[in-house]
Amino acid sequence: MSTPIDLTALKERQKVAWASGDYALIGTTLQIVGENLAEACDLRCDEEVLDVAAGNGNATLAAARRGCRVMSTDYVAALLERGQDRARAEHLDVTFQVADAEALPFADGSFDAVLSTFGVMFAPDQATAARELARVCRRGGRIGMANWTPDGFVGQMFKTLGRHLPPPPGAQPPSNWGAEPWLHSHFDERHFLIQVAQRHFNFRYRSAAHFIDIFRHWYGPVHKAFAALPPESGQALENDLTELIERFNRAGPDSLVVPSDYLEVVITKR
Repeated sequence: MSTPIDLTALKERQKVAWASGDYALIGTTLQIVGENLAEACDLRCDEEVLDVAAGNGNATLAAARRGCRVMSTDYVAALLERGQDRARAEHLDVTFQVADAEALPFADGSFDAVLSTFGVMFAPDQATAARELARVCRRGGRIGMANWTPDGFVGQMFKTLGRHLPPPPGAQPPSNWGAEPWLHSHFDERHFLIQVAQRHFNFRYRSAAHFIDIFRHWYGPVHKAFAALPPESGQALENDLTELIERFNRAGPDSLVVPSDYLEVVITKR
């Protein structure tokens, strides 16, 4: 019989990983995803919006720019501070609160829209996180998400990391959230209307080496993976990432444009 996974310990390791590096240097390049998600959810002025696992606030800013009253949450306080800096620079009135996606400190049906861009998908207890999104969304409200797909570039990058630094047995891949059947299994069609659109985000860097240098210094999971591996194993990881990046690159040998597929998800609570 397999030993049950310690989700609390896994969450603590994740928290350390996301607090390392400086995700904001990566996250700000993804702002267009938050803007597109806000439009897909058809956000309206004065709606109450919750951004879950907000990171440095891409969906937060997109909602606030549309006149919504926004609560921005993450379990890493340092990430919220970067979101606060951005909101302050634009004179946007946003409330920030440290909160766990698996135990949101809000009453049932508190929000007109509940958003997450590449955030809640990393919660260790995926079923609990899905229930929490549904719980705090009012009837007729929308749950909007952007989730990396299993077969897209980022999904494959995490598989590559997992080959070199395996996750604990029983840990669920974050890219589950980017698979439509998984969404239907966690948001029952009797209570939710699920609409998905296949999108892609283009990572733009000078070269594979430039991409890896940025990510190994600033993107928590990649930063922690390289830090945990001895030099020889780290070189093997770098080689595999280089091969993956070059396989996806559509810009030719003189630059780097890597499309990464994600699901844009809008779930309406019946």
